[in-house]
Amino acid sequence: MAGTGNEQARKTAEGLAYHTGFGNEHSSEAVPGALPAGRNSPQRAPLGLYAEQLSGSAFTEPRAHNLRSWLYRIRPSAAHPPFVRAERHALRSAPFTDCTPDPNRLRWNPLPEPAGPTDFLDGLWTLGGNGDATQRTGMAVHLYYANTSMDRRVFGNADGELLIVPERGGLLLRTELGLLHAEPGEVALIPRGVRFRVELLDATARGYVCENYGRPFQLPDLGPIGANGLANARDFRAPVAAYEDVEGPVEVVNKFCGHLWTATYDHSPLDVVAWHGNHVPYVYDLRRFNVIGSISYDHPDPSIFTVLTSPSDTPGLAGVDFVVFAPRWLVGEDTFRPPYFHRNVMTEYMGLIEGAYDAKAEGFVPGGGSLHNMMSAHGPDRETFDRASAAELPPQKIDDGLAFMFETRWPLTLTEQARDAGHLQRGYDDVWQGLQRHFRP
Repeated sequence: MAGTGNEQARKTAEGLAYHTGFGNEHSSEAVPGALPAGRNSPQRAPLGLYAEQLSGSAFTEPRAHNLRSWLYRIRPSAAHPPFVRAERHALRSAPFTDCTPDPNRLRWNPLPEPAGPTDFLDGLWTLGGNGDATQRTGMAVHLYYANTSMDRRVFGNADGELLIVPERGGLLLRTELGLLHAEPGEVALIPRGVRFRVELLDATARGYVCENYGRPFQLPDLGPIGANGLANARDFRAPVAAYEDVEGPVEVVNKFCGHLWTATYDHSPLDVVAWHGNHVPYVYDLRRFNVIGSISYDHPDPSIFTVLTSPSDTPGLAGVDFVVFAPRWLVGEDTFRPPYFHRNVMTEYMGLIEGAYDAKAEGFVPGGGSLHNMMSAHGPDRETFDRASAAELPPQKIDDGLAFMFETRWPLTLTEQARDAGHLQRGYDDVWQGLQRHFRP
């Protein structure tokens, strides 16, 4: 039966239509006439629907930062029983107080396969984070490993938005505003408060999640780059309206101030028949990232690979950046082409979606991740350094790997489960052993 469910979900996912454009104002209706004309909240909404606003920002924030969508739904969100506390399992939230922040360089193998049936929500495992979810500052790094779809179960996160980075297995995300299809090599962005269910398109699904408590992700300013480049707004796909008219028990899990709360509804809350606004989920294909790089010597700082950024109160200092190392050409003359040795005021968590990363010859595998907290020295391993220092320098295409980074302004504190994990690599420091003295005064 699971295989049949995967096949049906894949058939649905591959037939989806989308709106396009990051930050756009979209309008969508699954039934003609469901959207009211000329007003948001008429005395009687069309087709007997309820009008409801979902605000992703304060009403009075500047227009350029204001996020909201009007939803026209079969029942209002207010029609639900009380929530009760639920077990958190392996999902944790800031503030992270399990462990002392660790300056050491750390690296993990992929999450182990779950022992029994595990859906996306139960498969979330928190590595660590910073800030405070109750103050809407900071971020968290989660991983997931699932082998079954969410069945009559819906999740919503009041603490922040979720950037989902699949590494293995496709996902069908049924959200209040419609359906998204995300495969490895793509990312899905679920805004704060938007409820959704995850259905698997394959037998298993594995990947990474950045939970952003702070300012919503936006496209970075381009500055001297000009009007085009990096992630183009037109390549982000938003869903069209699609609703569930389902009666009967549905578990709704709400993440609120770091805790999970659960309630059993007598209907599906994914019952939005029409909507308009700009507080919407997206999917984006990382291979469409327009890489900007040097065509003379050296290479720019890795900030040039930023896909999305969550600004802080200090210009240029992000609460979290999402960075992708996409396929690209290297042409720099008299240049050490892999990423250089580095100490950074920002904290870097790096994951690998496919292939190999050009700064690490081995040990960094798809589904795994590394953490270099602020001012932790890192860079290419000895084998990569030796090879790159002696290499001929014709134009070189880097197209055998897809890596990414969550980069954040604050140190990332581990959870106890991440510190003690069996898949933590105990000898990560060894990759820099053997870097010999070459100084000849």
